[in-house]
Parts: sequence; structure tokens; C-alpha cells
Amino acid sequence: MKINGQTYRSVWLDADGWSVRILDQTMLPWRVEQLCLQTAEQAAHAIASMQVRGAPLIGAVAAYGLALAMRSAPGDLHAIAAMLGETRPTAINLRWALERMVAVLGNVPPAERAAVAYAEAAAIADDDAETCRLIGQHGLPLLAEIAAAKGRVNVLTHCNAGWLATVDFGTALSPIYQAFDAGLDVHVWVDETRPRNQGAALTAFELGAHGVPHTVVADNAGGHLMQHGLVDICIVGTDRVTRQGDVANKIGTYLKALAARDNGVPFWVALPHSTLDVAVVDGVREIPIEERSPAEVTHLSGPDEAGVLRRIQVSAPGSAAANPAFDVTPARLVSGLITERGRCAASVAGLAGLYPEKFT
Repeated sequence: MKINGQTYRSVWLDADGWSVRILDQTMLPWRVEQLCLQTAEQAAHAIASMQVRGAPLIGAVAAYGLALAMRSAPGDLHAIAAMLGETRPTAINLRWALERMVAVLGNVPPAERAAVAYAEAAAIADDDAETCRLIGQHGLPLLAEIAAAKGRVNVLTHCNAGWLATVDFGTALSPIYQAFDAGLDVHVWVDETRPRNQGAALTAFELGAHGVPHTVVADNAGGHLMQHGLVDICIVGTDRVTRQGDVANKIGTYLKALAARDNGVPFWVALPHSTLDVAVVDGVREIPIEERSPAEVTHLSGPDEAGVLRRIQVSAPGSAAANPAFDVTPARLVSGLITERGRCAASVAGLAGLYPEKFT
């Protein structure tokens, strides 16, 4: 995708052929800054501090982080993988990518592991980009059908599930980009997504860079918009999908699904194969929910009128704050799933029909 005329993926190799470049998402949309990762520890910090975020991108960066470590410590394969795997607990893509890397590297002599690790990390990144492109293809007909019936398509999305959350294209935003590029009249309601404002900062930033019409709204406005017929479809991404179709996503997604059900608005979830966790049955009971710093709730950061980045407190001094980063939307509230293999019901039967090899 493009920023200021320059084409980016969300993670790529530097010109030296071994260090890894990312965009520092904690600086967006105020500044476009690149970070150069040269150690696994730097990759782990980037993931934990949300300099990179989004389930598929976390997995790709972790894979490259392991490749970085194999240059200097090829004998520490399992220890480095474990260290990287502890950075974020909810997104299953992280564990999936690291397990894939370890499975490939485990039978490779230590002296050869670096080259193989870089090749496998690149394959993971390329696979994610193609997977997200295909998700867009399979989601596009949902928007085209609405456009054929009424003209403008109003989509509501929550958090950021665009190319900044993946290697390229995005999950939930991929159908939107492809619809816009195909000439459909599409408009996106962008939830601000407190407490870190990934919608207002990142989704709005990348939609604007692509030219897609959009409007940022407070998180609590979604139900009102649906009541008044201003939302035709909700599409969100996900950090983990269970074998029965329960969906873990950024905190607040569950409330949007409830409002969508009450107002008859289709609620679709876009996911790559790396996000499916068939080992988990009941998402509400079994998926670990990351608890992040209370300071993300009590404080906000942004530029002042002079353009100087500042951090301000927005809550009453001395008040406690809780910060669960994700919630789980039960499968019964999900209209369907959009994958790289097609669309399906949020159910064991639906997922098994697309991914039979995962259910054997």
C-alpha cells in the first residue's frame, strides 16, 4: 500500500539483506517513522509495545525476529521462540508463526539455520499478503450486492484490520479496498476504538491514504447509526477464531455484534487461516484475554496545536482503571466468516468445510 506516494509492506528486509524494517505504529498518524530491527529482543519489544500490532503482522515480525537470532545464536532456537511467544497472549498467529518456524528449523543443522529461517519468514510474509488479497476477493461480493441494491455502501468497522495489521491488504479492510478500486461507492464508519484509538489513528490514516471516504465516530455511536439505517454491513478482523466460530477481537467488538443483531445488520468477520485455533472450543471460557496497562485508559497521546506530541490524563486522579484488550463475540452473533478460501458460517461445519485438514 502507499503512503505519500511510497509503496510499503508492513514488514520488509533492509537493503543490507538481513536487518528488518517496520513502521512504528505508535507514531502514526502523526509521523511516518521506520524502525530497524537487528535482534530478536528488538522484535519482541516492537510486538509488546505495539510498534507493530495486528495478529497477522505480529506473526510475521516474530518469524523475522527468530531469523535475526539465528544469525548469532542458532543453538538457542527454542529459547528465542519461547521469548518471542510470550509477548502477546491473545493473537494465535504469533504462536502459529513461531511453531511453523521451529518445525522447519528443528531438523536443520545450526550452521544453516539463518538462511533457512529468513526464507521461511519471507514465505510466511508472502503467504499473509496473498491470503489477505484473497480475503478481499471473497468479501467483495458482499459489498457489491449492497451497492447493486442501493448505491452507496456504508460499512462499519472496529479497530484496525487493514494493511497496517497484516503484511499487506488487510483482512476486514481488504474487501473495502477492492470494492473502492472496482468503482463501488463505499463509505466506512471508523470506530475510534478506545483506549488506544487504533481506528481513529490507523484505520482512518490508511483509508485516507488510499482515498476511501470515511468518517471517524465515537465507539458508542455504532448502535445509533444502525438504528437509523446508516450502516449496511459490519466487517471486523479477529485475533483468534475457535473451532465453533467464536471470535476474539479488540475490546468493544462484542457490543457492536449485539447492536448489529438487534438492528438486522449483517456482522461479518474476516480471518486468515493462521487465526483459526481449532484446539479451542468455547472462546469466552478458553481464550486468554490480554490485560494491558491501565495508563492506556487514563491517558491519551497526540499533538497539541503546535504539533508537539504530548501525553495528557483524561480520568480523575486516583481512580483505578482496568484495561482488557480483547473480548469474545459468540458465533451465534456472527453472520459469517470471510477467509482466503471463501465465505462460511461461523460454525464447526462451516469451518470444517473450508479447512478439513485442520479438523482431522
